[in-house]
Amino acid sequence: MKKNIKQFLLINLGLLVMAIGLHFFLIAADLAVGGITGLAMVINHYLPQIPIGVIMMGFNIMLFILALLILGKEFTGYTLYSSFALSGMIYLFDLLIPMNGPMVDDILLNLLFGIVIQGIGMGLIFYQNASTGGTDIIAKIINKFTHMDIGKALLLADFAVAIFAGLAFGFALGLWALVGIVMNGLVIDRVIAGFEMKLNVVVISNEYELINDFVLEVLDRSTTIYEAHGGYSGTKKQVVQTILNKKEYIRLKQYIKTIDPQAFLSVGFIHEVLGEGFNQYLNQ
Repeated sequence: MKKNIKQFLLINLGLLVMAIGLHFFLIAADLAVGGITGLAMVINHYLPQIPIGVIMMGFNIMLFILALLILGKEFTGYTLYSSFALSGMIYLFDLLIPMNGPMVDDILLNLLFGIVIQGIGMGLIFYQNASTGGTDIIAKIINKFTHMDIGKALLLADFAVAIFAGLAFGFALGLWALVGIVMNGLVIDRVIAGFEMKLNVVVISNEYELINDFVLEVLDRSTTIYEAHGGYSGTKKQVVQTILNKKEYIRLKQYIKTIDPQAFLSVGFIHEVLGEGFNQYLNQ
């Protein structure tokens, strides 16, 4: 229950961050960087009497009906909340804090801040096993019938939106939108990588038994212990190896400092860990 509440709060935080980046920077500067949001901006350009949030809701309704018929209930329900919540947040921002122009006159600054803020929000959402629907659904459908890689299908859909944006807002803005699509993908990858990053920790210490017990019992992580020989001294040493997240590593380092300040400690970054206690192969 506690985990579900935390997941729900993080998804909503990600949605709020996304809405801020979109409303105050990308939408205000007419930067349609792909997705249903970008398509809604193009339509709003020709039909300004229809709010962008309402257009997004309309497209999402159609896409979810299509997804329910083609992709099934599980995928449809998976992204339902996030997509409508994002549309609602943007609609509320438009009502409460309407933007008559971009935050700054420099289009590059609007693009950078908008993409970074939106990308952080999307990264939070994707990391919680959710999405915001839109072109994700289109990409899934393309993948099902053509077996095209989902990432390529998503990029294809977003590029198509960027082309429409170029026709609506001008060639230069269309090019900026294309740049934004690529940047958005990079930011999302970096955010997710930051959350998933683990540390490979190797400890050589005379107090290896205490260190091993601390990792097993306090941190609730597994360890590997093996024997090594000093290249210069020839002395036999016991080596404790484990994989931890950043918070766990800090706790271990503080503990080692109290029991053996002379211990040898080396740490390496790991981008992915599969297996018991970490990500499962079935989720990949």
